[in-house]
Amino acid sequence: MTAQHRDYKTYNEATLPGYLVGLPAVVQRLGGEPGHWRIREVGDGNLNLVFLVHGPAGGVAVKQALPYVRLVGESWPLPLSRIHYEYLALTEQARHVPGRVPEVYHHDESLALLVMELLEPHIILRRGMIQAIRYPCLVGHISEFLARTWFFTSDLFLGAADKKAGIARFIGNTAMARISEDLIFTEPYYPAPNNRWTSPQLDDETRRVRGDRELKIAVSELKLAFMGNAQALIHGDLHTGSIMVCDGDTRVIDPEFAGYGPMGFDLGAVLANLLLNYFSQDGHAGPGDSREDYQEWVLAQVVAVWQGVAWRLRRLWNEQHRGDAYPAALFGDDPLAREAAQTRFLAALFADALGFTGAKMIRRLLGLAHNIDLEWIEDPDRRASCERRGLRLGRELMVQRQRLGSIHEVAAAARELRRRVG
Repeated sequence: MTAQHRDYKTYNEATLPGYLVGLPAVVQRLGGEPGHWRIREVGDGNLNLVFLVHGPAGGVAVKQALPYVRLVGESWPLPLSRIHYEYLALTEQARHVPGRVPEVYHHDESLALLVMELLEPHIILRRGMIQAIRYPCLVGHISEFLARTWFFTSDLFLGAADKKAGIARFIGNTAMARISEDLIFTEPYYPAPNNRWTSPQLDDETRRVRGDRELKIAVSELKLAFMGNAQALIHGDLHTGSIMVCDGDTRVIDPEFAGYGPMGFDLGAVLANLLLNYFSQDGHAGPGDSREDYQEWVLAQVVAVWQGVAWRLRRLWNEQHRGDAYPAALFGDDPLAREAAQTRFLAALFADALGFTGAKMIRRLLGLAHNIDLEWIEDPDRRASCERRGLRLGRELMVQRQRLGSIHEVAAAARELRRRVG
């Protein structure tokens, strides 16, 4: 326990009111007396405690870090400082993309605790997509979140000193980065103790992945890029479980993995989870509910997210570039050169994103933490069929990432694997 966490203790539904009553702004937001507040712990993720608190006047959400990985237990300790980095990320993201993250009302570093805006009637995007719900604002909101967060924390907007100062603010979040380095880029490719998969149905696929030289080289290249390419502030865990939605609104939550890294990592996480949902729909379909129309909607979101990100980045570059990268002294009076530079930059980002998409897909199928999109398919044979397609596409995206020229080719590859692989 570090000095700043000597006073740390965990709260529960019974003891949390005693803490919140000492926060006047929160008491005013909730209204009434503590005895009138309703508190429910809903943390169904891998790491933390999450409480929803309702009072006569309104509500708040409370998040507290545990000193270990909740999914595993006390045998896997984890620094409480991750909540501090989440607070820094939420504050920075709110500056650049107002209204796309929950508002923070209170931060207690010693208790590793945040009190935030209660998002209602929002639900977790993943749960909505399992029910085949369409969200017409999703693409615009997420592509805006990605493009603006990246651009305004990158060398395209910042001077070199300010960019390095930004990196320094997050440089200590090494434990969370190490989780990504191990669970995404290393463990799924050898017999690590934390790995799990649908067995025996995917035993042959798992052996094939572990023996695939091209794939192991590709994932190692991607790991090196993740470790060394501090392009911009990234969320670090931007899957469909860290996006909350309702009609007309989209919010990004849980940036405790935040740090400076390659832009393509966040984009790859979004695309990977959309593609896994696409394959999972065959496991949720039933009589009179083929899900095929919804699967096409999901693939349309895959295409549109990339197109939206690319368009927004190019526009921001044209309108607000002032950073030390691609200096105006070289490109300011030559729009054709600037356009060519942008095209090459976006092509490199696209290739990176495809590689990270594949790595994110494979880790969710063979590693420690899986997706309920697939886990909730009760029939193991049907589930394995969906997962097998995900593994095959993940490999193709990683190994062929430099050769796939458009997002439409990715969508076509997903359709073909769904048709051909059982």
